[in-house]
Amino acid sequence: MVKRNALFIFLLTVIFSSEIRAQKTLSEGTIYFDISVQTGNSEPQMADMFDGAKATLSLRGSLSRSELSMSLGSTTTIYDHRAGSGVVLRDFGTQKLLIKMNKDNWADKNKKYEGIVFKPTGETKKIAGYTCEKAEAILKDGSMFTVFFTREVVAEDNDYDPQFKSLPGTALEYEAVAGNLKIKYSASKISFDPVPMQKFDIPKTGYREMTYEESTKKLPGN
Repeated sequence: MVKRNALFIFLLTVIFSSEIRAQKTLSEGTIYFDISVQTGNSEPQMADMFDGAKATLSLRGSLSRSELSMSLGSTTTIYDHRAGSGVVLRDFGTQKLLIKMNKDNWADKNKKYEGIVFKPTGETKKIAGYTCEKAEAILKDGSMFTVFFTREVVAEDNDYDPQFKSLPGTALEYEAVAGNLKIKYSASKISFDPVPMQKFDIPKTGYREMTYEESTKKLPGN
């Protein structure tokens, strides 16, 4: 019996160790996303705006930089989760705005994700070479979206995106809704290469500065 118990513990240790070895910690790196858009039949031109659109998420410790680039311009969010400060950069032609954010602004911007619940569906698929599980995300207002996440890669600081803070892995495919648009982000690659600190520098010139409060009154989509 003692030998049998020892063998059982040994096998559990081997299995657990294998899982640990298989899992990668994303303390620094970049996730690259392709974007596709679904719209109503009356809005085909809206989908055209997103034709060829790309998104990236760069992480370095407590620092994150998410960027959405499309034909009309780009929106970039740079945030230091430990310091509780950051900016949103909107660069669309001649309109270049820098919107400052503190910890309270960050919480307000992401308040709709408070209390989000993820329900696994049992479905799996490969995305960017990683096995992903499908889950239904249910928000407190009753709305839902789907997400595929992998347990094989886990961010060192999971505060980079409040909507996925309680997800037991890294989201590699998910939906976002903007008005009548349904936008799908699907990871094409995860790079573990070092991310230069300059990626998280906040521009000192070239942008018109605006407070978060001002942006919520003057700009849609906040």
